[in-house]
Amino acid sequence: MCYLYVEVQSVISIPPRLIHRGQASVYDTGCVMATPRADDWSWFPALALGVSFLKCILINAYHSTDFEVHRNWLAITHSLPVSKWYHENTSEWTLDYPPLFAWFEYSLSHVAQHFDKEMLVVQNLLYTSPATILFQRLSVIVTDIVFIYAVKECCRSVREEKGSKDLLGHPFFILAALLLWNFGLLIVDHIHFQYNGFLFGILLLSVARHLQGRHLEGALLFTVLLNLKHIYLYIAPAYGIFLLRSYCFTEDNTDGSVRWSSFSPVRLVALGSIVISVGALSFGPFIAMGQLPQVLSRLFPFKRGLCHAYWAPNVWALYNMVDKALSVLGVRLKLLDVAKLPKASMTGGLVQEFQHSILPSVSPSITLICTLLSIMPAVLSIWCRPRGARGFLRCLVVCALGSFMFGWHVHEKAILMAILPFSILAVESREDAGIFLMLTTTGHYSLFPLLFTAAELPIKVLLMLLFTLYSFTSLKKLFRGSLLNPLETTYLLGLVAVEILCEVVYPLSPWQHTMPFVPLLVTSVYCSLGVSYSFIRLYVSLLRQHGTDKHKQL
Repeated sequence: MCYLYVEVQSVISIPPRLIHRGQASVYDTGCVMATPRADDWSWFPALALGVSFLKCILINAYHSTDFEVHRNWLAITHSLPVSKWYHENTSEWTLDYPPLFAWFEYSLSHVAQHFDKEMLVVQNLLYTSPATILFQRLSVIVTDIVFIYAVKECCRSVREEKGSKDLLGHPFFILAALLLWNFGLLIVDHIHFQYNGFLFGILLLSVARHLQGRHLEGALLFTVLLNLKHIYLYIAPAYGIFLLRSYCFTEDNTDGSVRWSSFSPVRLVALGSIVISVGALSFGPFIAMGQLPQVLSRLFPFKRGLCHAYWAPNVWALYNMVDKALSVLGVRLKLLDVAKLPKASMTGGLVQEFQHSILPSVSPSITLICTLLSIMPAVLSIWCRPRGARGFLRCLVVCALGSFMFGWHVHEKAILMAILPFSILAVESREDAGIFLMLTTTGHYSLFPLLFTAAELPIKVLLMLLFTLYSFTSLKKLFRGSLLNPLETTYLLGLVAVEILCEVVYPLSPWQHTMPFVPLLVTSVYCSLGVSYSFIRLYVSLLRQHGTDKHKQL
């Protein structure tokens, strides 16, 4: 017996004219089988299980020093009393995340002891038994359940266009694929090794709750996130101003400006209670023990220097490059004495303080000022012209990208803090989709140096190629046309030339032994151009928006 599923209200119902275009199957009996409906979500578990299976395949892949970092934290929190957690320094990888993450590691350690108790001995540095590797990898995969749930909630919050679409061309299917199969998250968490999926899951769930109008839940989730990893302080201004302007003030004037008389002290107290309660739960024990200064000294180690060993592709990479070019030019023109120039520590793979040769050296306070100046217009825009939760989301992305561009000792992995939430906007706006393709392609390629072993080369190239091709084809289909201009396309194609140069040509050259840092420098500087361009375009689009929606969309 044949069934014809017809649902007028469904967003992916099949018009008769599409039956002959591959959107449905017509059998000899004359019966029509509809394509899978997007709104029943039967496809989502398969998508999530597929990527989880891939993560399992990568269990025995290369892992970085972050693997030892988290093993050491398991040992510290399991073997030592709380009073010693932030004082222990047997390993150079001391505990430097906020207390809630320390409790997270403590919870994992009680499962870890059933795999291999030796991994929980503080003195067992660089311990990597097969059972330890299996547990650490599985712990990341299992905690990614938070990320999977958050992705589903974000997909439910996507604005739907009128008309019918097949499942593969629907915005929330594309968003699910872009998030669940995100190339950067795969290699950073499941090869390089970290727990970003768990953390980004909380962030995306918080964003989803704001998009759904559940603002207290969104505030609670973000407060928990801050107490798990303090790097998210960079996007705290977006949260703070949005909640104050669009939650604590309940009405606007007719011109869209804030109506001061609509301020709700009750809502402000509710938000304050959330922040104070979570903060007290996290830091309270350490405050009671008089260890708050010690904890804070671990969380904010400003002695690490302006840039990481591998320069993140931001403004400071370009700044460093200009400084080096000027110093080389000065030496060749005999305007500078090479003996008086600082050593080229920035390419030595060490995390330490650095003095520029020609340009003024940059201090932590300067990077803080630059970061605040870079995000201020975006923050002011959601105060002066609130555009609901999506205006907040755009501001969040700008804050994340601004901190990446100007922050102190930025890791290249931090680009994911902008790419992942920006994926939501990319499936709703044609202009955002174009910026997203530039940012995600350049930002993801900048992560390539994290995996420098030969065995992982084909893995990272294949995974990025598949993800990038899907991003371009799916978004092009969604918005029915090309999303990049010829210059942008040419720049992205240049990444192929950079990869060939760094992985094939340069290793065979005589300079490989005398200047081994050149591939890293080329990758960082070239990607800096693309990320900077994306940041500027994103800012222009934010500031260009007119207040067409003067009233809050909460």
